[in-house]
Amino acid sequence: MQKGSAPKDRPAHLRLSEDQTTELADMFRLMSDPSRLRIILACLDTSTSVGDMAAALGLSPSLVSHHLRLLRAGRLIQAERRGNRVFYLITDEHIRRVLSDMVDHVAEESEGDLEA
Repeated sequence: MQKGSAPKDRPAHLRLSEDQTTELADMFRLMSDPSRLRIILACLDTSTSVGDMAAALGLSPSLVSHHLRLLRAGRLIQAERRGNRVFYLITDEHIRRVLSDMVDHVAEESEGDLEA
């Protein structure tokens, strides 16, 4: 770091505290499970209920609920109650952008493989 350079001038990834680095690693750990990732992606563009997710993903509602509890605790998704049902959605634009970009990257890579 240069003399006189304020910490704010450093890129965000260089300003992370030890606790924030651990939190980031935990978020990636949560997303590393294929079932949880499928649940997250189901919440990417639309509010979705446990029952709808379970049916669409071929998982039991209790397993989906378990994963949703973990994902909510990790601040990856949010819940919204409507009457007696709860709907889940990714409302954080950073998380939405990262996941959308990664999905695009994987889809792009797969399309490139088909052209070769």
